[in-house]
Amino acid sequence: SGASRGPDRGRDTDSRRSPDARRGFDPQRGSDSRAGSDSRAGSDSRRGPRPEHGQDSRREPGSRGPWLDRPSQTGPAVPDSVSADQLDPVARAQLGSLPNDLADSIARYLVAAGLAEDPEIGYAFTKSAHRLAARVGIVREAVGIAAYQTGRWAEALAELRAARRLTGSDDYLPIMADSERALGRLDRALALVKEADVSTLDRAMQIELLIVESGIRRDQGLAAAAVVVLQVPELKSTRLRPWSARLFYAYADALLGAGREEQARDWFSRAIEADPDGMTDAADRLNELDGIVLEDLDEDEEDLNEEAPDGEDLAGDEDVHDETSLDGEVREGEVRDNEVRDGDLGSGGGESALDDSVTVDAERRGDDSEDSGDPDT
Repeated sequence: SGASRGPDRGRDTDSRRSPDARRGFDPQRGSDSRAGSDSRAGSDSRRGPRPEHGQDSRREPGSRGPWLDRPSQTGPAVPDSVSADQLDPVARAQLGSLPNDLADSIARYLVAAGLAEDPEIGYAFTKSAHRLAARVGIVREAVGIAAYQTGRWAEALAELRAARRLTGSDDYLPIMADSERALGRLDRALALVKEADVSTLDRAMQIELLIVESGIRRDQGLAAAAVVVLQVPELKSTRLRPWSARLFYAYADALLGAGREEQARDWFSRAIEADPDGMTDAADRLNELDGIVLEDLDEDEEDLNEEAPDGEDLAGDEDVHDETSLDGEVREGEVRDNEVRDGDLGSGGGESALDDSVTVDAERRGDDSEDSGDPDT
């Protein structure tokens, strides 16, 4: 599910980045008549001979492919800088059942969707691909993930169910379960989590499922259970994985929901250390716990300029910024930071973040032979 930001709709624990569900897909050749694989195409003698596979008689020299150049096409235009070769080779292999030009067009839509900074634009690109090849698993996956990222929970469920039927993969389950959770159908969400065959999922997907399950338990009012769900061996490991920041963040969130604020502070700190790129908002959460409010200085400067008389720019007045205080006195308005957190954030208040009475299910939570000892030590 996202890490990446994966499922769990709370703050940045929601699955903003999709699971890679492209493995093991067996394309169904000629499955989509709207994608140019209709057996009737070219069968009418009035239409002339049928083009060779991968070609189209409407294509002009130098064009990008007939499907991208159709004037009736709706949706955003794919930037010229986007190339079909940028699509992941595993994903591109799933387009192998389509004519070459069509596969290139769809590949460019999928690449553009992945590069789009605005989730709505990314969603529009995936819908354009869907109009061309609605029976290809990777296309349904892309639409489902984009729908999830834009809060279209019901559509995300429908598209990912279709992708699951086409691919046979359970990698979609974290997002599907979290979409059910978003719709308030907690029993259905939990049923999706439990029906997964974890033996077929890689560890990243197993962790994503546990993060979603923890969120479901919180929504059910079972705060202690939400904590227990995430008590996995990787919490005690000194080795960081790509998904460690998300796991630490979700665990901190669960601890906070259970009223264990000191331990939550410790795990938010660990999430920050494991997240140098700032993919989560762990730093903001920690500041909230410490009562620190960070104001937007740019907005303050704009407000100051708006309030200034005509012709005056107080925010840009060097005299304002260059004022110095006399005899070591602090200027009025200068911020004093005298509040320092007591103790070491990494200590967790000396308390163990894991309940000793809880036995971790080895089958669901893995076995890490290198991990031992208390996770808070």
